[in-house]
Amino acid sequence: MQVWISFGLAVTLCATGLAWLPGQDLDRAFMVMGYLFCLTSAFGLSKFIRDNDKRRNDTPGWRYVVWGGFFLAMGLTAWGLWRMDVQPVWKAYLAVSWLYLISSVFTLAKTLRDAHEADVLEARLQGRREARDDA
Repeated sequence: MQVWISFGLAVTLCATGLAWLPGQDLDRAFMVMGYLFCLTSAFGLSKFIRDNDKRRNDTPGWRYVVWGGFFLAMGLTAWGLWRMDVQPVWKAYLAVSWLYLISSVFTLAKTLRDAHEADVLEARLQGRREARDDA
């Protein structure tokens, strides 16, 4: 529950900062796209790392796509934040909430994957118990 609350809080803080961001609509739209790009690429990178932890399941080309997408998303969002003509306090708020969002994405992805693996293991153990009881 704590991980979901943290992720929800990060999304809320980012959305609030972007919704109230002073300046041009184009800057706000760019930042929203950047945050969404970072969000989805962080989930993709987390899955890629976890899937390839024990052995390689993906092609080297896919590795470049996943890592490249993540660094591109982070770089473009940082560049957009840097070049925006807003007060430094706004930039600081957006930067901290953005980094909090990315951190909570990795934590949420790990938590969801751990829960899935625990459920799969429990189902296997339950199947073995039932097979042993039937024998």
